[in-house]
Amino acid sequence: MIGGIEAGGTKFVLATGLRDGTVLDRHIIPTRDPETTLAQAGAWFGARGEVSALGIGSFGPVDLDPVSDTWGHITSTPKPGWRGCDHAGYFRRELGCPVGFDTDVNAAAIAEWRARRADPAQALAYVTVGTGIGGGIVSAGRILGGATHPEVGHIRVARHPEDREFDGSCPYHGDCLEGLASGPAILARWGAPLNELDDPDASKIIAHYVAQLCKALFSIAAVDGIVLGGGVMGTVGLLDRVREFVRILDQGYLPRGAERWIEAPLLGQDSGIVGALLLADEALRTDRS
Repeated sequence: MIGGIEAGGTKFVLATGLRDGTVLDRHIIPTRDPETTLAQAGAWFGARGEVSALGIGSFGPVDLDPVSDTWGHITSTPKPGWRGCDHAGYFRRELGCPVGFDTDVNAAAIAEWRARRADPAQALAYVTVGTGIGGGIVSAGRILGGATHPEVGHIRVARHPEDREFDGSCPYHGDCLEGLASGPAILARWGAPLNELDDPDASKIIAHYVAQLCKALFSIAAVDGIVLGGGVMGTVGLLDRVREFVRILDQGYLPRGAERWIEAPLLGQDSGIVGALLLADEALRTDRS
């Protein structure tokens, strides 16, 4: 039995499962301060018996440099209390097992790639649009990145002509993509989640911003497809609007543009936790080699 944690800014999804990503048991706890949250998670795994390895897909930014003294730590997060948290080290000490660690979106990306492995050479990006905006890229089964990870939510985007007044909600950059199109940004601007707004202009504006990210990923990373997940993307009609805006932005320029796709997650809301279990499997294989 292995374990997985999808560690988000609002909740932790905990699971035990098999090395192929099959979830056997799961539990959800709210994300509070690190001491409370990690202790609750450790106690849940302890009550389920010994796990051979644990995988963590975490909100970030995080340190992924394997030779760094702070590998597995959360770094410059705006979430109060979590900056500098030794996320991976806590569970390695508490559970006494190998720990695989990556971002939550990288974990989801590898899970979605595995779900589409009929074409093992493909490259895809997974993007979540929710409490934050983040993305991970997988090519031929390999998560792309270096000592750190992509921060696609903090790119600058062109303001929609009808969205000039809102300053943006990102504490670092104001009106970056996350500051304009994340769940908290939508709530700050319109006073309600996107799926509760009876305002087609709001959906149009958010689709305009997300489409710019998709166009950038197709242009820079040359991915074959993009998976759009997260709570905001559950808004009815938003995915189709993003596709439409990407076509308008591209104007038929990109090579093989007609073959590039934008889809909802095949694994639904399980992409992150399945990916965490796959990180545990990788940690177990690496530890035994």
